[in-house]
Amino acid sequence: MSERNMPYLRNVNLASDVFAACLQHAFSTEKEEVMGLLIGEVDEENLTSNITACIILHRSDKQPDRVEISPEQLYEASQYAENLEKKLNRPMRVLGWYHSHPHITVWPSHVDVGTQAMYQNMDPLFVGLIFSVFASDSGGSVVNKVEVTCFQALMVKGTPLLRHEVPLTIKPSALEPYNLEAVTDLPLILTQEVQTHCKETTKNAEDDFAKLHNNALKTLELSHIVSKITKLMTEDFLEARLKATEARINELKLLKQQLLSGNM
Repeated sequence: MSERNMPYLRNVNLASDVFAACLQHAFSTEKEEVMGLLIGEVDEENLTSNITACIILHRSDKQPDRVEISPEQLYEASQYAENLEKKLNRPMRVLGWYHSHPHITVWPSHVDVGTQAMYQNMDPLFVGLIFSVFASDSGGSVVNKVEVTCFQALMVKGTPLLRHEVPLTIKPSALEPYNLEAVTDLPLILTQEVQTHCKETTKNAEDDFAKLHNNALKTLELSHIVSKITKLMTEDFLEARLKATEARINELKLLKQQLLSGNM
């Protein structure tokens, strides 16, 4: 297909429970961007994307101003879409990606446009959503304001030059079990990210004080997950978090014993 004839989406419909899941994820941290993938059906005749599910992705590299989706994560998302297709008995595929912009405008950066263009090379109808959260007013105070943009990359001679905005409609929907699962899995994903990051930084720490500092930060981040996210979940998930906290206490006891015995 020539670039001149490459189609752009005319409309994107986003199920309200998916919108809620993405928003919950975006509000989980104001220090780094978060990301996920969007799943649903596409009407190629009318160039309309209907997003009805999402996958929250584990960040291997936490950055304040960029996110990356690995080929392995794309493959896993495709497998999830195939399983969902069999379960629901209707076509499902990965339609796009979303990420957050904490403390900055909703508009995609040149990096975002370039990333979007890369996905469009694989699927011309691939779409991107950006959630701007933790916005500040003129006095610097955080306000309860959320902005969302839906975009594709405008390609000219193979180069992504500008964003192409796509009209976005949030459609009322019931809370589907698979989207509820995505939300309840969020604390576990965030916990895994913290543990992975702490393990990597502690491995390269030069002394015991650096290790203690890293573990203290780990405890603070886990406490944030519990206080700001986990306690809002179901009772069953709270019980699961209690087990994780007990495991963390055992880790700290072991660390204390190692420090007292001089084995670190």
